[in-house]
Amino acid sequence: MTAFDEAWTVSRLARTLKRRVEDDSGPIWVRGELTGIKHYPSGHWYFCLRDDTAKVDCTLWRSAAGRLQSPLVEGSEVFAFGTAVVWEERTALRFNVMQVLPAAAIGAQAQSVERIKQALLADGLLDPGRKRPLPEFASRIAVITSIAGAAVHDIITVARRRWPAVELLVVNSAVQGEGASGELVRALAIVDRLRGIDCCIIGRGGGGKDDLAAFNDEALCRAIAACSVPVISAVGHEVDVTLADLVADVRAATPSQAAEFALPDRRDVAARIVTLGASLSRALQNLVSMRRARMDRTRDRMVGALIEQLRASERRLLTVKVRLGPAMSRAIDARRSRLSRLAAQLQALSPVAVLGRGYSLARAGDGRVLRRMVDLPGGTAFTLTVADGAVAARVEES
Repeated sequence: MTAFDEAWTVSRLARTLKRRVEDDSGPIWVRGELTGIKHYPSGHWYFCLRDDTAKVDCTLWRSAAGRLQSPLVEGSEVFAFGTAVVWEERTALRFNVMQVLPAAAIGAQAQSVERIKQALLADGLLDPGRKRPLPEFASRIAVITSIAGAAVHDIITVARRRWPAVELLVVNSAVQGEGASGELVRALAIVDRLRGIDCCIIGRGGGGKDDLAAFNDEALCRAIAACSVPVISAVGHEVDVTLADLVADVRAATPSQAAEFALPDRRDVAARIVTLGASLSRALQNLVSMRRARMDRTRDRMVGALIEQLRASERRLLTVKVRLGPAMSRAIDARRSRLSRLAAQLQALSPVAVLGRGYSLARAGDGRVLRRMVDLPGGTAFTLTVADGAVAARVEES
């Protein structure tokens, strides 16, 4: 196969770039100069953000444009918050903007957050490749939040509905105000010492932007990155993304959503089990059918082989029978001829044959053969055997 055979289509290249860009990057802040601003009657804004070496096309949809705190000014430096997307038809990179803030309006706190972000970025803590997947079926989840807030109740409610068997271990901590970041770091240390924890949810319910300061703390971000289990950040703000959100393995918009991310829905699992059971049943039925068909084929082959073997045996038996008949006849004839010869020889040697030629045989009463005259004194009774029988005889006195 040549390199030309493996060449990508343009559509595949566009889809791959779109997936890489949109799946590997979440909402981010981008700093740049506004150029080419266009406002359409539909309410949408189109413009570019550029710096000394690069430029990106941006879109501000009407729904987000209503939140603009000041008009967009050509040539002004701004911070734009949004997501990078790829327009697949033209394979063009665009930046969908959700919020725009003038750079001059960003105070010392925001600049501090940016410095911390750059430090975390330099250490690789914002790299999407280090994100850990959540367990599919968590049995013990640690929840770091204030027990006085609504977040813990939302998480418990969702957990009971989706996966009642889960065990929630709530670690109480302040989530705003002075010292909150330190308490959150200590809570994470406690989670690391707990056994059997599958993942951790850290966060709070809604609040003002100033209430999120604890979740932009560098020590907290590094503690989240160092946590021994996957961490879900659930700060509870759609637009305002904290550094904790960026460092965590998963970001949830609300505590309720964090519970949904962490736990499967028992109804979905039950439906999945039913589907898998049906698939398994069909697979077993197919397997049984295949095995039965194989057994039928094997039986047919064995029966055929046995029949053929029986026929072959019958043919061999018939062949033996055909050969055995003449052989037995010849053997019987040979035995009969030999018997005739032996009978003739025996007949020639038989005393009866001698008697047939005119001789007779005298025997005493005890069966002794009387051969000499001395054996026959006068008055001796004996039996005289002739060719056709025996007669009683006696020696006369001489």
